[in-house]
Amino acid sequence: MRLKKTATALAAASLLAVAACGGGGGSDDPSGRETLGEGGNAGSGQDAEASAPAADVEGATAGGTVTVNANVAPETLDPTRSYYTDSTAIMSDLVTRSLTQYKYDPDTKQMTLVPDLATDLGQVSDDGKTWTFTLREGLKYEDGTAVKAEDIAYAVKRSFAVEELPDGPTYNQTFFLDGDKYKGPFKDGDDYAGVETDGNKVILKMRRPFGDMPYYASFPSFTPIPEAKDTNPDAYGNKPLATGPYKFETYNKGQSLTLVKNDQWDPATDTTRHQYADTYQFNFSQDQTKIDNVVLDDQGVGQSTINYTEISPSVYDRARESKRLAIGTQPCTFMWYLDNTKITDVKVREALAWAYPYRAAWRAGGYIEGVTRAPSTSILPPGTAGRKKFEAIDGQDGQTTDPAKAKALLKEAGAEGFEIKWPYQTDAPESVKAKDVVAQALTEAGFKATPVATTTDTNRAAQSDASADLNVRTSGWCSDWPSGGSWFPAILAGGLVGQEGMPNKAQFKQSDADKQQDKILDTLSGTEANDAWGDFDEFISKKYHPVVTIGYGGVAIVHGSKVGGVGIDNVRGMPVLSDLYIKK
Repeated sequence: MRLKKTATALAAASLLAVAACGGGGGSDDPSGRETLGEGGNAGSGQDAEASAPAADVEGATAGGTVTVNANVAPETLDPTRSYYTDSTAIMSDLVTRSLTQYKYDPDTKQMTLVPDLATDLGQVSDDGKTWTFTLREGLKYEDGTAVKAEDIAYAVKRSFAVEELPDGPTYNQTFFLDGDKYKGPFKDGDDYAGVETDGNKVILKMRRPFGDMPYYASFPSFTPIPEAKDTNPDAYGNKPLATGPYKFETYNKGQSLTLVKNDQWDPATDTTRHQYADTYQFNFSQDQTKIDNVVLDDQGVGQSTINYTEISPSVYDRARESKRLAIGTQPCTFMWYLDNTKITDVKVREALAWAYPYRAAWRAGGYIEGVTRAPSTSILPPGTAGRKKFEAIDGQDGQTTDPAKAKALLKEAGAEGFEIKWPYQTDAPESVKAKDVVAQALTEAGFKATPVATTTDTNRAAQSDASADLNVRTSGWCSDWPSGGSWFPAILAGGLVGQEGMPNKAQFKQSDADKQQDKILDTLSGTEANDAWGDFDEFISKKYHPVVTIGYGGVAIVHGSKVGGVGIDNVRGMPVLSDLYIKK
């Protein structure tokens, strides 16, 4: 899953910020600081028998307005394109429903996959290539019209229109029948063999077995969209048709979103959501220190406010003292994607792993060590099924900088003074600070450091351009579901996803790696597949070192004294928004 697109662009160390709220999940170290745990099961549990309505949140009361602030702004709220951690949480928790969804358990503090629009988690054929989902009775849109299986079929077709509707998930291209050929309804029409309907059944056909389909079906791209309402695809995300407990009232992209109750939502059909607040008021692109202080002052609207982006280090101690600090984990790894077509010698890539100033860059980028950033050694983050604990380079523990070792590797490669070009943002103070720290460390390690200036408006385009004059791109990834199947085919596949460049930001293409991915996808399932992805992680990290992992993410946010039901969605690293209520 893509990281939240930043408005203030938190760091060259980690361009895209991912943060959220949590109701626990960390542990105390001797210093008294809560520290990152192992991520729980990150949503790997399933309960096909979950019933509706969802059990009430203990102590919940109705009414009032929940104010939600963030220093970021969703790039889009179109269901097909919603693939950032915040946009998926906002849409899936409150506005749109999908075939399946995650349910929060306040006792275990874990997320479990359950049926949503569908009556179960899908029925699969013996060959693993056909999935059938049966819709519940009584499902309606905000205008009172009935949800039809054909509407989900159209949404599936719509999700192939990656040119018209970019940046959504691309697993369709990898797994669905003719997914590498069909270009969506706007180019190729509605005649697509990969999805059929039969009454209230949605039938999805695959070109290769796809055991993780129930997880994928939780994305907003599997929410129903009536074709007749999609007259202007560019504008649909400005007011998507609601099936969840809330609907759009006003939306100003990049600034604010106001949600009000959807009176056509029936809790008797919903296994996960609630409708406690009258209104949700989202304020985007806010100054983090200011919104932290509004909540910590706990006066007026601050009492009923929660922030979903991580607190500023400057207020961390004050937040702990307030007893309204929520911390937790998220299944995210931040990375320096090394362009393997330009940095071709693995010794140079390993040298960068020793040169990178992990802890100093975290501090400069505004992260709290052990709370919102932790050392990483594998690409797969904690909580991922089959993940292995290993060091890609002997002795490199994900936080040690050793310029002498970097210099030695550069000398071995005959690449002393190798130039590294990576982007930073001139209008983001943390990005500038982190850039300076990184540049100094690279220089001390024998590289030529050439940071490339961008702005918050131009950075994303530069990083998504495979031909840009960069050889390092800085970003990260969060689990789409808790297995390697939602990682490597999406971000480090030479040809599986159908794009040679982005999102394969490392431009990584090795025939032996592609063959291993194909074998896992085509022949393995369940525990065998999960273990194989863990082995694959170790294989490519040790043999090719295509990325430098620069930390696992954690979350730490504050909320006002009147906000109840605060829990962490450790699948997205966001608050469980539909559980929130205003205390009386």
